[in-house]
Amino acid sequence: MKKIIIIKANGEKATFDVRKVESTCIRAGANPRSAKKIARQVHHQIHHGMTTKQIYSMVLNLLLQTESPAIKQRYRLKESIMMMGPAGFSFETFVGQILEKYGYTVRSISSEVQGRCITHEVDLTVESDRDKRKWLVECKYHNLPGKYTGLKESLYTHARFLDLADKFDNEMLVCNTKVSSDVIKYANCVGQKILSWRYPQDAGLERMIEDKKLYPITILSPTGRELESFFQNKIMIAKDLLDIDIGEFAHKTKIPIRRILSLQKLVNQIIT
Repeated sequence: MKKIIIIKANGEKATFDVRKVESTCIRAGANPRSAKKIARQVHHQIHHGMTTKQIYSMVLNLLLQTESPAIKQRYRLKESIMMMGPAGFSFETFVGQILEKYGYTVRSISSEVQGRCITHEVDLTVESDRDKRKWLVECKYHNLPGKYTGLKESLYTHARFLDLADKFDNEMLVCNTKVSSDVIKYANCVGQKILSWRYPQDAGLERMIEDKKLYPITILSPTGRELESFFQNKIMIAKDLLDIDIGEFAHKTKIPIRRILSLQKLVNQIIT
């Protein structure tokens, strides 16, 4: 196949890898034959200098032509997380709900904790259900593509952990983007757990979401008013919409019952 240079969201140049398109489509639920066909079509249509954003849109359109709408929605996972709001608080709540599905109990969200030297605002404090060890969790949220979480965030997470060492046993940095190689090197050195996009390999944030179908509510493409209502009611994970009392929720949020049923139908398609 021809070698094509594309432009990543951060402006860097990279060689287009058709296998990434294929594997991502399969992870979204496309059957292997369709995924291979889409990857081949994309490879034939792209040219030098195309951006990853343009390629992303191309894949979305091809998925819509060949697969169910639910698969297109799953393919939009990273974009959906970036739609969770610039304040970051909703991302912290979302991360807490994910960790609860993986053996942790959330003790607090965005709380002030007195350290040896100063008071810190800690994004999440969680406790392992297995060994009862307490974790300090810092969440780094980006709402723009192409952003890496760098060494600075890893350094201040560890500095905060050191000042709170009498209250926590472990530290964790969670982010919705990739991390730099320096972050990985430093975290491995000081014993900091990193949970990010595509890291750890085959066990990153996206894998944790996909494996237990913990897709964010934003994957349903709700309106701004609907999204605000979901956040106010602590509905961060799409499939939690299936557990609500529809009449009560419609009355409380003013979202029509017909619309709620439509969203629930899409949730069922996405998680099936």
